[in-house]
Amino acid sequence: LFDFKIILGKNGVPVAENFRLEQSTISDTIQAGQVRVKTLYLSVDPYMRCRMNEDTGSDYLQPWQLSEVADGGGVGVVEESKHDNLAEGDFVTSFTWPWQTVAILDGNLLQKLVPQLVNGRLSYFLGAAGITGLTALLGVREKGHVAVGANQTMVVSGAAGACGSLAGQIGRLEGCSRVVGIAGTDEKCSILVQEMGFDAAINYKKGNVAEQLRELCPGGVDVYFDNVGGDISDTVISQMNQNSHIILCGQISQYNKDVPYPPPLPPDIEKIQKERNITRERFLVLNYMDKHEASVLQLCQWIQEGKLKVRETLVEGLANIGAAFQSMMSGGNIGKQIVSVSK
Repeated sequence: LFDFKIILGKNGVPVAENFRLEQSTISDTIQAGQVRVKTLYLSVDPYMRCRMNEDTGSDYLQPWQLSEVADGGGVGVVEESKHDNLAEGDFVTSFTWPWQTVAILDGNLLQKLVPQLVNGRLSYFLGAAGITGLTALLGVREKGHVAVGANQTMVVSGAAGACGSLAGQIGRLEGCSRVVGIAGTDEKCSILVQEMGFDAAINYKKGNVAEQLRELCPGGVDVYFDNVGGDISDTVISQMNQNSHIILCGQISQYNKDVPYPPPLPPDIEKIQKERNITRERFLVLNYMDKHEASVLQLCQWIQEGKLKVRETLVEGLANIGAAFQSMMSGGNIGKQIVSVSK
């Protein structure tokens, strides 16, 4: 088997050389309760940048250990089983899947998948029908305070990424009357509007973002799905309405810096937030485990009905996972960044 290991962790911009591919061997036998799995798909996500530091800044995230196999969201197929509820041929997933082509795992830590729920697109269980989709849906529902008929305007930063591209669509499905995305290329902006139903999209690398926001959100901003933090978020917050809501999903512009999470707002922006009674509460999807099952079924229904459009950026081969991670962190993906390990 091949596995992928972390070899450097510190503040700064991650590069593919921070990872190493090795050839290893695993036991020929499995113990009671274990399964041998072949890895099909792996996920690379922004939160993983935190795991490259000894202190992740999060009590629910463990740091990757130097020269140990990295892990994250994964999907695979059972090749051999000594677990009562899992059989050869079953498709399974885990949030702590080792970056290996083949692995022996504790069957109790795996979730059995139903491919029909996502029209056979197993990789969707790492994105739109997985933790990413849950983050978007529960973020909107729990922190967005979206109400049908309330004539709310939602702005999404990092809007062409895995979570943002879903969040904007979900905002519309939940009742927002106007959805505006912020992304980093004209291609991404075009996809948001033409494929995903956003009303408009701003390329933050072109022109004046504040002016474009004022033009596209004449009634101000009621809900802000924040994936990026930094200057973009400061610009959006300055145009938010009284009693509006920030869904604090991610702060990718800050992840390579040694700052607390969530990063504090600049004094002038913090003053606006307080004066306008804008909520900005840390959101953690793991705090809503009781709502996961029903939420995944909702996401799958929308996917099957064509109401939720899904984009993926697929990279082939475990050897390229470091480069895929680096690309995702710098905005190289549209939708969910997926690594295909085995056919």
